Amino acid sequence: MSISIQAKERTSFQNSVNRKIREEGNFPAVVYGNKVEPTSIYLNSAEFIKTIREAGRNGVLTLHVGKNKHSVILHEIQTDPLKNEIVHADFQVVDMSVEIESTVTLSLVGEAKGTKEGGVLQQSLYEVTVQGLPQDIPSSIDVDVTELGVNDVLTLQDVKVDGKIEITQSLEEPVASVLPPQQEELPHSGEQQGDEENQEVEATEQKDKE
Repeated sequence: MSISIQAKERTSFQNSVNRKIREEGNFPAVVYGNKVEPTSIYLNSAEFIKTIREAGRNGVLTLHVGKNKHSVILHEIQTDPLKNEIVHADFQVVDMSVEIESTVTLSLVGEAKGTKEGGVLQQSLYEVTVQGLPQDIPSSIDVDVTELGVNDVLTLQDVKVDGKIEITQSLEEPVASVLPPQQEELPHSGEQQGDEENQEVEATEQKDKE
């Protein structure tokens, strides 16, 4: 069952109108796709954030715009990190019976055994593209790194996903690895040799004085 969210159509695009929309706690957006003409809308920011937290980043929403309603997913969102505000969002209308491609977050779980030996866990891939029915696309995929030892590399081939979705990018791409412990650098051999030669010269000079 999808979660509903209300939106209103934007009919004016003057700066003063857009400013008023934001001042009232809303943000502009657009809805398009699946034989639906692109429509400019605006939504309440607080309601949207609450809905996305409940449905998940890739959850299917029922978007109400006037008398119309559409099954949509959040395709893209733009934010202002300085003001911590939503600037704009794109909603894509989907056919629930047709597979789509979507980007899903990769979340590392577990404690890699290599870190217990002093290694450093490093994540090199944070998102992956998958394909499946809209209702089967997860918000994130857990990647178990428990068995990852020092110098081990985990690739997309090792990531377990639900049989209802499929990873569509190269399975050879590395996701995480454990770097070996950093070793303290030993004094440079040249410096040691120089110190020894200086000591020998000083000892010879001392004998000559005696």
